[in-house]
Amino acid sequence: MERTKVLLDDAQMGRQRQFEEKIRTIHEGWGRTPRAMVDTFGCQQNVADSQNIMGMLRAMGCELCDKAEDADIVVLNTCAIRDHAEKRVYGMLGALTHSKKANPNQVICLCGCMAQRSEVAEKVRKSYRHVDLVFGPQAMWKFPELLHQVYTRSGRVFSVEDEHGHIAEGMPVVREGGIRAWVSIMYGCNNFCSYCIVPYVRGRERSRDPEKIIAEVRELAQAGYKEITLLGQNVNSYGKDLDIDYDFADLLRAIDTIEGDYLIRFMSSQPKDATEKLFDAMAECKHVAKQLHLPVQSGCDRVLRAMNRPYNKEKYLQLIGYARKVMPELVLTSDVIIGFPGETEAEAMETVELVRQVEFDALFTFIFSPRPGTPAAKMDDPVPRAEKQVWFDRLCDAQNEISARLHAQYVGKTVRALVDGETDDARWPLSARTAGGRLVHLVGDKSALGTYQNIRITDSNTWALFGELV
Repeated sequence: MERTKVLLDDAQMGRQRQFEEKIRTIHEGWGRTPRAMVDTFGCQQNVADSQNIMGMLRAMGCELCDKAEDADIVVLNTCAIRDHAEKRVYGMLGALTHSKKANPNQVICLCGCMAQRSEVAEKVRKSYRHVDLVFGPQAMWKFPELLHQVYTRSGRVFSVEDEHGHIAEGMPVVREGGIRAWVSIMYGCNNFCSYCIVPYVRGRERSRDPEKIIAEVRELAQAGYKEITLLGQNVNSYGKDLDIDYDFADLLRAIDTIEGDYLIRFMSSQPKDATEKLFDAMAECKHVAKQLHLPVQSGCDRVLRAMNRPYNKEKYLQLIGYARKVMPELVLTSDVIIGFPGETEAEAMETVELVRQVEFDALFTFIFSPRPGTPAAKMDDPVPRAEKQVWFDRLCDAQNEISARLHAQYVGKTVRALVDGETDDARWPLSARTAGGRLVHLVGDKSALGTYQNIRITDSNTWALFGELV
């Protein structure tokens, strides 16, 4: 892929800013401020994309709201990873018929990974005729132009062409909360894991220029953001398309020189591209959290090959061993899929045994969900769901015991954590996250919100820690 075709030039981005002004003029003619709602499904990348969409909507003169019935423009930014997420979106689309009936001029937009799938776009075209605009992740940068077409042309607008994707710098952004920020460092994926739809809907890997990323992080640190998460479908392969001998470890070290009281996190990582160089950089950078989310997916080498995951159990264990050697305080989490097509009970128990061997701090666990358009969806899958559920329960039981035991080791210690939210529980009115990403429910004054505090841990359970401000 040629970089000149990937990077959108100033003229292309300027054209979108012009469409924002055109739509702002249309809105001003309404005699009132239009309202827009953005509902986000899925991963942190979708959250970051939604923040750009909200930025463009605000540039077009909209104020943001939380309820579809109050909105003149509704945007559903969707996920295609799990069947459950898609069902929720279709349910939401069905419910929007009522708001559209009450406000026939309401514009309903479907975007994100789910929208990029051709069969979804066709289903929306035929069965959800109240949806006005459908566009995929690769077309997000030209949302103002697409919305202008909805306003000025008769008929619905679809922009779901199959393409490698672009890099669009300078899009407006609305960051929520003022504590955490997301920074996309690359887009797309080249891995083609047999169960995953992402490469088909987000295009090929393309890395942002490191100076652009560093400048964005510096601006966020100076603005007082306390946690900045670097995003990519596989951050470990960052820079491979730049042809400048610059990788993710180099980027972390460059960012680490930025002054400020902040923490850098990143996700997601692919074991095949994780290196000792990366772990050394994590260990030596003062701003980088000693937290690693490294999806293993399975503890069985045969299943890993069927998943098209180009590493084996031994390689994974070597990576974890080195990471823990240079970062003894490392908090380690992972993703696991149980019930992959053709997986036997014995192979599933290999995964359970790996979990017991590694002792992850926490796991994100899933029963295999076939995604149309992926190779795994066509594989023979003879094991019934009920049997897979039994395997899944064993996995969860093993991990829950480990998480409870590791969390209990925090009791009596004082940890530094970012106080980031309020709860509905009067006993523990505040919540926080440790540098390792562990959730803490705590007693304390709301004045601590948005600051790092020392917290004495007084109790724990499988899923969280409990404490009080020191």
